[in-house]
Amino acid sequence: MSSVREKANSRISALKSLLCVGLDSDPMKIPPIFSSYQNPVLEFNRAVIRATADYAVAYKLNTAFYEARGVNGLQDMEQTLTAIPEHCMTIADAKRADIGNTSKMYAQAFFEHWSFDALTVAPYMGFDSLEPFFVYEEKLVFVLCLTSNAGSADFEEQAMVNGMPLYRNVLDKVASWSRNGNGGVVVGATKSHVLGDIRRNAPGLFLLIPGVGAQGGSLEDAVNLGVDANRQSAIINVSRALIYPSGTFATLDEYEQAVATEAANIYNEMQRVL
Repeated sequence: MSSVREKANSRISALKSLLCVGLDSDPMKIPPIFSSYQNPVLEFNRAVIRATADYAVAYKLNTAFYEARGVNGLQDMEQTLTAIPEHCMTIADAKRADIGNTSKMYAQAFFEHWSFDALTVAPYMGFDSLEPFFVYEEKLVFVLCLTSNAGSADFEEQAMVNGMPLYRNVLDKVASWSRNGNGGVVVGATKSHVLGDIRRNAPGLFLLIPGVGAQGGSLEDAVNLGVDANRQSAIINVSRALIYPSGTFATLDEYEQAVATEAANIYNEMQRVL
């Protein structure tokens, strides 16, 4: 089995948590207390990691929030990776895929240069666009399947000629493409009415479940319906609702305590369900 998958499942079992912390770090939203630092986003990320390290299985960096700031943002992303505990999975939420030679370069960038444990990819150019990612058998490849946004109805939920919705066809393909257990899919928590069906039809895939918190997905449903038979192989991402707690903070300690409190609340609910 993929060493990254084993690492994530070991952490899930030891901690009784499925928490993935989304580092969607927007300079316009981080608390003013970080403005005095030379690298406000980097220090913000470090504070979030310190506050959540006791509860997290994984950290997901949405690369758009770093790419938007050019070289400085990419440097913050790279340095953030070094602050994440080794026993936690690191995910580049980059949604990449292109013709084979281009995907090969994307895979090299995220799996070798930055050494992320996992990457999100888009399936709609077919297998040759994703094979360069699946070649990395020790990593995890999360393929967009049924996303949490309203626009998922435009394509993902449309019926194909075989009568199944497109997302079900994607699910079946990913199961066949997975190597050494390195296949996974992204399924939004707002789609809890089909989450159980997705898990039953893909018992061997690892699920990345966004959409809890600000997007309104049910945490309890995501836990109960997303895990496999061993109560593993799923992580639930929480971003804005966790890293941007309400209130004002006079000190770094106050901010970290607010994030830690929210993380503990999420963790406790996960433990209750798991």
